[in-house]
Amino acid sequence: MPTMKNLLLLAACLPLLAAAAESPEDIKKDAQRHRAMAAAHDAAAKCLESGKNPDECQKALQTACKGLAIGKYCGMKHEH
Repeated sequence: MPTMKNLLLLAACLPLLAAAAESPEDIKKDAQRHRAMAAAHDAAAKCLESGKNPDECQKALQTACKGLAIGKYCGMKHEH
């Protein structure tokens, strides 16, 4: 009978197995999405550094990430 530790290990490895089945074109598109999300996050960081209202910067991030990532945090949610 599988243990909980073994099941968790299997669950952690499943995304790796799925990634191995991606075509080179899928990988290229995924890399492009990551770059677009990174650019949106960089713009959000610059917005915050400029002293603008954080809500304004968040709204701009959401607009830039529409259709790119899941959720209102553009695929990234952190502690604040």
